[in-house]
Amino acid sequence: MADHGVRPLGRPQASKPDEEKQMHLLEHIGELRRRLIYVLAALFIGLVLGLLAAEPVYDYLMSVEPASRLTELHAFSLWDGIGMYMKIAFVIALLIVLPFAFYQLWAFVSPGLRARERRAALGYVPLAFVMLAVGLAFSYFVVFPLAFDFTTHVSRRLGLEETYGIAQYFSFMFNIIVPISLLFELPILVMFLTRIGILNPARLRKMRRYAYFGLIFVGVLVTPPDFISDMLVALPLILLYEFSVYMASSVHRRMQRREGRLKEDEN
Repeated sequence: MADHGVRPLGRPQASKPDEEKQMHLLEHIGELRRRLIYVLAALFIGLVLGLLAAEPVYDYLMSVEPASRLTELHAFSLWDGIGMYMKIAFVIALLIVLPFAFYQLWAFVSPGLRARERRAALGYVPLAFVMLAVGLAFSYFVVFPLAFDFTTHVSRRLGLEETYGIAQYFSFMFNIIVPISLLFELPILVMFLTRIGILNPARLRKMRRYAYFGLIFVGVLVTPPDFISDMLVALPLILLYEFSVYMASSVHRRMQRREGRLKEDEN
C-alpha cells in the first residue's frame, strides 16, 4: 500500500536533538541524585563519628571558659542529655560533610570544565575545611563569650539567680557558632561559582547593599542587643564579603587572561 505521507494520530514524534537534550537532562539529574546520596551518606557517617566523639568534646567544652565558670548545668527534660550529644555530633558531622559536599559539587560540574580549571577548582576543597575551622574558632572564642558575658551581666543586674540547663546552654552556643561558621565558607563558594561562570565580580558588586544588610542582620541576630557586640560580628562578616569580591575579581581576571592567550594561540 502506498504511503501518502499521512502520520498516525497521537503525540508528534520528538526530533532527534530534542531526544538528545532529554537524555542529557536525565543523565544530569541522575548524576545529581547520586552526588546527593553520597553527601547524605557522609552526613550519616559524620553523625556516627560525632556521637562517638561527643563525650570527650563535651568534657573539653565544659573545662574551658565560659562553661568552667558555671557551678553546674541542669537537665530539665529526659531528652536534654541526648539533645546535647546530638548537637555536638551535628557540628562534628558538619566539619566532615562540608568539604566532602564541595568535592561532590566539583565532581558534578567538572565534566564541563577544562583540565586546568578542574585542577584549580579541586583546590577549593581543602580550603573549605580551613575556612570552616577558622569560622568555628572565631565564633566560639570571640562571639560566643561576648554574648554569654552580656546575658549573664543582664541577669545579675536584674537580681536573677543563674540556673542554666544543659540544653539551653548548648542551644545558645550552637545557634551562634553554626551560622557564623557557615558564613566563613562564603569566599570559597564565591570563588568556585566564579570559576565555573555562574558569578562574576560585577554581579557581586551590584548585590553589595543587599549582602551588607543580610550580614548585619545576622550579626544583630546572633549577638547581644548592644551596638559594640553587633559591630564586632557584623564588621568581620562584611570584610569577609569584600574579601570574597576581591577573590572573585582575581579569579575572573585570571580566567580572562587565559582566554585571551587561548584566542591568540588560535589566531
